[in-house]
Amino acid sequence: MSKLEDAIESLRFDENGLIPAIVQDDSDGAVLMMAWMNRESLAATLETGLCTYWSRSRSKLWVKGETSGHFQRVKRISVDCDSDTLLVRVEQTGAACHENYRSCFFRDLAEHGLRTNAERLPE
Repeated sequence: MSKLEDAIESLRFDENGLIPAIVQDDSDGAVLMMAWMNRESLAATLETGLCTYWSRSRSKLWVKGETSGHFQRVKRISVDCDSDTLLVRVEQTGAACHENYRSCFFRDLAEHGLRTNAERLPE
């Protein structure tokens, strides 16, 4: 086994074989989204350099940007101290959010409910 394979095997995937991936813009540190990876999607991400995730709702792999063109090119993947969460630093093309916001975190939880804190990107 290679050192990379050993490192992947040391990760703590949950009972469904998934690990959360927090995605951060490499240029400014903005948190863009959170998604799930399994061993197969992590391997594909490492092989291609494009973020590939596991869709829990569709039960299949998906490459971020495959339909929108808003790809995420991996710059670095870090592992937290418990080896159960990934931090993926990316070069983001276009919107990270499927609602066409730069980040999926475009709303704040405020006293009067949810409040939008960003503008949608132009189509």
